[in-house]
Amino acid sequence: MTDEKIILPYKDQQAGKKEQVASMFNSISPKYDLLNRLLSFGIDIYWRKRAIKLLQSEKPKTILDIATGTADFAIEALKLNPDKIVGVDISEGMLAIGREKLKKRNLDKKIELRLGDSEKLPFSDNSFDAVIVSFGVRNFENLERGLADMFRVTRPGGTCVILEFSKPRSFPFKQFYDFYSYRIMPLIGKTVSKDDRAYRYLPESVRAFPDGKDFTSILDKVGFRKTRSIALTFGICSIYTGKKEK
Repeated sequence: MTDEKIILPYKDQQAGKKEQVASMFNSISPKYDLLNRLLSFGIDIYWRKRAIKLLQSEKPKTILDIATGTADFAIEALKLNPDKIVGVDISEGMLAIGREKLKKRNLDKKIELRLGDSEKLPFSDNSFDAVIVSFGVRNFENLERGLADMFRVTRPGGTCVILEFSKPRSFPFKQFYDFYSYRIMPLIGKTVSKDDRAYRYLPESVRAFPDGKDFTSILDKVGFRKTRSIALTFGICSIYTGKKEK
């Protein structure tokens, strides 16, 4: 399932998804972290911790954090004690917030943030022991191409860990989640960020995005092995993992 419907943040604009996503995150970057905590009731912190723990036994020394945003996932990955973490994002606005955060915490020597296209990564083949993404692959313009490039830069024996929103399916949580994400979330998002489209795009993009086995089948297709999905918090979020064989 690689032909998912393309959902755009700003449907009245002519720009492609990549440009619109960059523009959207530049717009909401000053309030992004605050809205993450508010809209998820802080559960997003637990999700990131759970995803990073899956890499503990592998002790990766080089980590690439794709769609790093304000660097929350990269900062969590420091618990793995790597030699180097590089974060890449398409939004300079998000990176500016991330760099400020790293500087305040004296982490700017441990994590390097770069402007870059997640679907055309500026790294050579087999560069990283682990490639991680939190809430970023849903925003790819071409999902399969982006995942294939993640596979390319992963070292043989390395692991990919992806954290992404998914669709709850059990009653009554599905109904509650739909009401919250389509009615309440855009209202809070508009009030805090002043960009109502950004927080309407979120539930629309989640609904259109392949999750569960549909997503792991794409990981399989681009070359990852031992792929699996782990549903969290009634299926609101899922962790996907895949290995690159030696």
